[in-house]
Amino acid sequence: MALPETRILHQKLSILADAAKYDASCSSSGSKRKREEGGMGNVEGMGICHSYSPDGRCISLLKILMTNYCIFDCKYCVNRVTSDVKRARFSPEEVVALTLEFYRRNYIEGLFLSSGIVESSDSTMEQLIRVAKTLRVEHKFQGYIHLKVVAGSSQELINEAGLWADRISANIEMPVQADLDLLAPAKTIQSATTSMSQIADKVLETKEDQKKSFLKTPKFAPAGQTTQMIVGATESTDQLILNSSQDLYKKYSLKRVYYSAYSPIPNSDVLLPREQPQLIRENRLYQADWLLRFYNFEASELVNKETPDLALDMDPKTSWALRNRSFFPVDVNLASREQLLRVPGLGVRNVERIIQMRPFRKISLLDLGKLRVPLKRTKYFVTTSDHNPDVFLIDSANLRDRLSPPATQLSLFDTVITAKTGEL
Repeated sequence: MALPETRILHQKLSILADAAKYDASCSSSGSKRKREEGGMGNVEGMGICHSYSPDGRCISLLKILMTNYCIFDCKYCVNRVTSDVKRARFSPEEVVALTLEFYRRNYIEGLFLSSGIVESSDSTMEQLIRVAKTLRVEHKFQGYIHLKVVAGSSQELINEAGLWADRISANIEMPVQADLDLLAPAKTIQSATTSMSQIADKVLETKEDQKKSFLKTPKFAPAGQTTQMIVGATESTDQLILNSSQDLYKKYSLKRVYYSAYSPIPNSDVLLPREQPQLIRENRLYQADWLLRFYNFEASELVNKETPDLALDMDPKTSWALRNRSFFPVDVNLASREQLLRVPGLGVRNVERIIQMRPFRKISLLDLGKLRVPLKRTKYFVTTSDHNPDVFLIDSANLRDRLSPPATQLSLFDTVITAKTGEL
């Protein structure tokens, strides 16, 4: 497929790639597609890699908007209808051509495609689906595709999007409706959760059909669905955000909730903060989210009415441990998996390794060191065959000072490393 005139295409790409940077939910994990004979693209094996920009966002996908024109006037969005930014629009054929050319040069592993809303939600969604369907059917493209569900799209279009995309997502934007009423009155949380419910039901239905039938039925969004919340544009606390996330995970089987720190935009509304929130808050929310999904924590354990926001000077698990000192020390040779997961510094992988080692030897502090457990932190909360922490130190007020990191601002890149390893 021939590309349009290079200069015009470059101008469009510059505008629409920049406009897409505010959406953080571009992870490509969870998909398995193999290249068919005569096709191109693969999300497995050599040539596929994940790289991250200094602020932690994935750049291994071609991440663009179909257009930054939009009929909505969301005050936090640079592409809102009243914004005076430069506008551009790709045709579906241009997005297809760009995706194929970028992939041939090994720049990307797939496509992350969203759009402003033009004319109507359904007409815009049809354009996004056309891109994915063309890639899959005409070009036999088996790389990763993530499509954004346009707010207010019909169930029929959502069902079709899931047939061609590995992952689809409907952004909830804010944790509570009051925030949307203030900044994006044309949108509702109910609309987003209705789409999430339809996606979740279709994923479950497809899996059940595959179990019952000997015939190979088409997969529906095999990498599941995600959503995104903007952090810091309103005064909503971490408690509201994490309670909302926990509810979404339980009701709609989401793979991830992404947190995007509000970024000030030109000529922003007076209701919006003038300065960007500290990125460390976004970092702490990702860490807390990891605890909800993999460590069996409840949101109410991490934040409550007395402490509605996560501590910025300490990770959420260590902060919880200091508030629940009676739970410690934990004996690594006897404790259950659930107890070990509560120990600061012990991640999921190391907990599994410890449990596998216990039938064959008594675990010592040296063994934990060989597993690269951060002993400077963990030693205060565990008992081993050769170590029993000073109980009085665990119960002392100055332990927090010992465990607090230097007062420096983390970059969002640190967030990604933490989230990938899970070593909390």
